[in-house]
Amino acid sequence: MTFVEIPIGPQHPALHEPILLRLKVDGEEVIDSEISTGYNHRGVEKLLEKNTWIKSIYISSRICGICNAVHMQTYVQGIERLLGIEPPPRANYIRTIVMELERIHSHMLLFAVMAETIGFDTLFMIVMKDRERVMYLKDLVTGNRVHADIHIIGGVKRDIDDSKKEVILKELAYIEQRVKDYKKIMHEDYTFQKRLVNVGYVSRNYALKNSLVGPPARASGIPYDIRALEPYAAYSEIDFRVVTREEGDSWSRMMVRLDEISESIEIIRQALSKLPQGSIALKTIPRVVKQGEYISRVEAPRGELIYHIVSRGGSTPYRVKVRTPSFFNVLNTEKLFIGHKLADVPVILVSFDPCISCMERVLLIEDKDKPRYLTLKQLSRWQPK
Repeated sequence: MTFVEIPIGPQHPALHEPILLRLKVDGEEVIDSEISTGYNHRGVEKLLEKNTWIKSIYISSRICGICNAVHMQTYVQGIERLLGIEPPPRANYIRTIVMELERIHSHMLLFAVMAETIGFDTLFMIVMKDRERVMYLKDLVTGNRVHADIHIIGGVKRDIDDSKKEVILKELAYIEQRVKDYKKIMHEDYTFQKRLVNVGYVSRNYALKNSLVGPPARASGIPYDIRALEPYAAYSEIDFRVVTREEGDSWSRMMVRLDEISESIEIIRQALSKLPQGSIALKTIPRVVKQGEYISRVEAPRGELIYHIVSRGGSTPYRVKVRTPSFFNVLNTEKLFIGHKLADVPVILVSFDPCISCMERVLLIEDKDKPRYLTLKQLSRWQPK
């Protein structure tokens, strides 16, 4: 068999982040693929360990520009458990509102990128314009358009008054209608149907075997959502539906996200209607975290986000290990390109919504005689042998 190896990336392979896809193609058909990362390793975990507990809150939020609030939530939540403190109920509700606004803008951004990927530039611009309303709400609530930076240990920095509530509800009503329009396009538009349906199929067994999380797992019928399985912030006091579909293709993964936007809007409405009275932060918190460790989990827009925080006592963390959802979702899906046309590769990659800056991780195991390295593939599946 004759084939040609085509590199896609590392610059802008459907997304504006560095990742390299090495594709072997026979004509237009992909017969083998390999994913190469490592272009964006920033040493964030070591920065977290070299700075104080408070400074590291802001470092954690810089791991991902889109999912910054959930990174702060995961980190701060772990510190609060180690300190044995609980933020005021009002703070938990505000945190929930901010994280759901972030989920909406993340999913809308991906929908716009998918439109651009399949050549629907007009829709891309329309969705990005609609997304600006979400960014405005995030700025209204947190004081920042992109990086929320609202979390502090023991609460939040800013409150939501009645005037802000009215603005949020008004804008959400508009966004809700627009999402209905997006769903109609997904169901009726010929281009979306031809480019996404039955493309990049992931079976339920494949998703379970390869530990997929977030929308890719839920699009294959797996109801795995940390907000429901292990509630944090105010999620235990809010009714919402874990969105799942059974199709398992690129179309299904996009539809899960659009349905989740509708659920996020309802979550925010409930949170605003139930917003407790009282303080938004504890008056005093310890500067030193006692010895111990805690595994903190939240449901980021892309799936389960985990921080393993270890304290030896003192003003800085001893170890902060971050496991992001894109690590599993990207590395364990390289074989999904096989059998598809070359033009389908960007569509499949975008449907998994990879965040490359989040996932760059390296592990070194010390043997008695010499160091032994794990490949990223082994590491993602935890196969040391």
